[in-house]
Amino acid sequence: MIIGGDAAGMSAASQARRLRGRGELDVVAFERGHFTSYSACGIPYWVGGDVDGPDRLIARTPEEHRERGIDLRLRTEVAQLDLDRGRVRVRDLESGAESWEGYDKLVIATGARPVRPPLPGIDAAGVHGVQTLDDGQALLDTLTGLNGGPERRAVVVGAGYIGVEMAEALLTRGYEVTVLNRGEQPMSTLDPDMGRLVREAMDGLGITTVGGADVTGILTGDGGRVRAVATEDGEYPADVVALGMGVEPETTLAREAGLPVGEYGGLLTDLSMRVRGREEVWAGGDCVEVLDLVSGRERHIPLGTHANKHGQVIGSNVAGGYGTFPGVVGTAVSKVCSLEIARTGLREKDAEAVGLRFVTVTVESTSRAGYYPGAAPMTVKMLAERRTGRLLGCQIVGREGAAKRVDIAAVALTAGMTVEQITALDLGYAPPFSPVWDPVQVAARKAVAAVRNAGA
Repeated sequence: MIIGGDAAGMSAASQARRLRGRGELDVVAFERGHFTSYSACGIPYWVGGDVDGPDRLIARTPEEHRERGIDLRLRTEVAQLDLDRGRVRVRDLESGAESWEGYDKLVIATGARPVRPPLPGIDAAGVHGVQTLDDGQALLDTLTGLNGGPERRAVVVGAGYIGVEMAEALLTRGYEVTVLNRGEQPMSTLDPDMGRLVREAMDGLGITTVGGADVTGILTGDGGRVRAVATEDGEYPADVVALGMGVEPETTLAREAGLPVGEYGGLLTDLSMRVRGREEVWAGGDCVEVLDLVSGRERHIPLGTHANKHGQVIGSNVAGGYGTFPGVVGTAVSKVCSLEIARTGLREKDAEAVGLRFVTVTVESTSRAGYYPGAAPMTVKMLAERRTGRLLGCQIVGREGAAKRVDIAAVALTAGMTVEQITALDLGYAPPFSPVWDPVQVAARKAVAAVRNAGA
């Protein structure tokens, strides 16, 4: 039995079905929404008009899952877990009917929910979170319904990945966009000096970014629709508001059932993705915490890449096979218009929090050989452990060709490489693709010198 019909849940269902036929294993999945197996990461690009949706964002439809022998029930919510009796209470969201359903093995893949603080007016018409395809459709319906006057104003609350991507989407649709961010710089997943580069680029695009903005409420006008967002320092007029304040694990059911959760509210599992202390319960996706291979601590990192891998591991294990999920290094990429943003490993404050001593270096380079047409600038920041030179983290901000270079650092982090070893990597080179020293290796060379100069 699987609770949740997106990446982790349906990957687990599909993998279990691959390993065990219909006569060997019954697979039932409950999903409270209208869609399954979709890319939530693609919603901002659907809203912005870059991608037709929602069909283009769906990897596998409910009908396709059912054809493969999965009993998938849409618009069905699990309201309660009874772990002692091995059953769940389900509710049909269309009819309201409830029933108890039994299981032998349970997979919790309830995902994450957008952070929605209890502010006055937060539920007003025109205020939207962006987490599911239903959310994306609701936002598009609002945009379609607005009058197409010359001053269409959008406010995005929060400047993380979703906030920055939604700012681009709304700018593309012709809105005057203001981003309100509690921190001084956008993208708190970066160090502030790298976040400043993102802010400068957003300002250059015509997006107004307000740092240190503590939102106090949503102001409404005629018919209860949003008219402005209020902060401690003023009001920002808005025809539509997008919430981009991040997400938190959706573990309400699990908490009520007494299952273990960590510091960030996510379920705690072992390497097989089995919930700790429960032989018959697994969990994966955005509702769990995972091991950070660099810091050695549990973290909540809600990404579809992880969720699909969790599902593969869970599906193998519930079907009698074997799989493990070793952990992550925290790699993520994003963009705002032509600016690419990437990070992996630890930020400065992450390294400090776990007691690591480190050096940092920042270099300016280009995406191609400087003389080759189209060479674009990029900034690479690297953290390395003092004395050992072990790579601890890497952040990249630049134009075309910048973001995916972070994968070099992600592999190096996973392998536990030093910055000196990175300088010796045999990376591909030709003037249209890279300078003779790749920007990541340029940063590594500078980090080697910094480590030597820092001593013990």
